[in-house]
Amino acid sequence: MSTPRFQPTDVQIRLLLPTDPVPEITGLLHRAYAQQVAMGLRPLAGRQDDETTRRRCTSGECYLATLRSDDVDKIVGTILFHEVEADQGPPWFQNRFVDSFSQFAVDPDLQGLGIGKSLLTTVEARAKECGATELALSMAEPDIELRKFYEKRGYRYIEKWKWPYTNYTSLILSKTLDAAANQPRAGV
Repeated sequence: MSTPRFQPTDVQIRLLLPTDPVPEITGLLHRAYAQQVAMGLRPLAGRQDDETTRRRCTSGECYLATLRSDDVDKIVGTILFHEVEADQGPPWFQNRFVDSFSQFAVDPDLQGLGIGKSLLTTVEARAKECGATELALSMAEPDIELRKFYEKRGYRYIEKWKWPYTNYTSLILSKTLDAAANQPRAGV
């Protein structure tokens, strides 16, 4: 398959709207997490139903990446900032200076084109606005390529964690956010 051609301005990052099609988001998550499922892993995002997607998307700030094509906005990426879960999270997530993201996915046909970077930039900026100095995530320990992806973007290993709904140990990674962004500007 050839790489689709589009301009960065063709991709819009925005908050989830009540009218956004949840089944489309679920399908995107299943496609994006299919590689982990093929490894024998059971990530929630790779197998959740539409009701779980709806619940998760509305438990925090869900951002979508949309690509305009034939006068239709296609959902090509998603990230969930500050998900509130019923299950207790890892100790690192409990720190007041830490915020987190989850349910991060980009359509496999469009990975490597900057969409994921735009989504990460959005939640990093949002975490700074909320006063966090660290932005953390949970990822499947066996997915070495995914860990490399995050490490290239400044995320580092913090601890291991076992979620009750997965069949693997997760790594908790975190990135120190630019402290200058949390300081009031001079003269303001």
